[in-house]
Amino acid sequence: MIRNETEYKEAVARLSEERSRLAEHRTRLKEAGLADEEIKRVIDPMESFHLQLQEEVESYERLKRGEFEELDNLRGLGHLLISLRIAQGISQRELAKRLDIHESQVSRDERNEYFGITLERAIKVLDALGVHLRTKVDTESRRQMASA
Repeated sequence: MIRNETEYKEAVARLSEERSRLAEHRTRLKEAGLADEEIKRVIDPMESFHLQLQEEVESYERLKRGEFEELDNLRGLGHLLISLRIAQGISQRELAKRLDIHESQVSRDERNEYFGITLERAIKVLDALGVHLRTKVDTESRRQMASA
């Protein structure tokens, strides 16, 4: 996951370099006389990395636009907290200041996607970001009635 503008810029540059490298590699393999199927076998792992990097870049761009995924039973809360910080353009340093903790703690928390975070701590992060999180309860019986 891309967590800041520096990582984003590096990923965009890497993506551009990889795109060129892939095209050059494909051309060299064709010139070497490899069949399309052989070229595909060689290029597929490289393209897989390229697609993964492209998805990370696109995901960061969606976050910057304020587009978030829904939570399911608080799964993904850590990812949401990171996403909210990114969407607001707040640095890890600024968030740490607002929480009155060291920047390295925010970095560690985000690297682990706030794994094991307490609800109290999540509330502090949400408050520091000025975010009000609402929930919607969907009981099993409601889902069954809706699908009937």
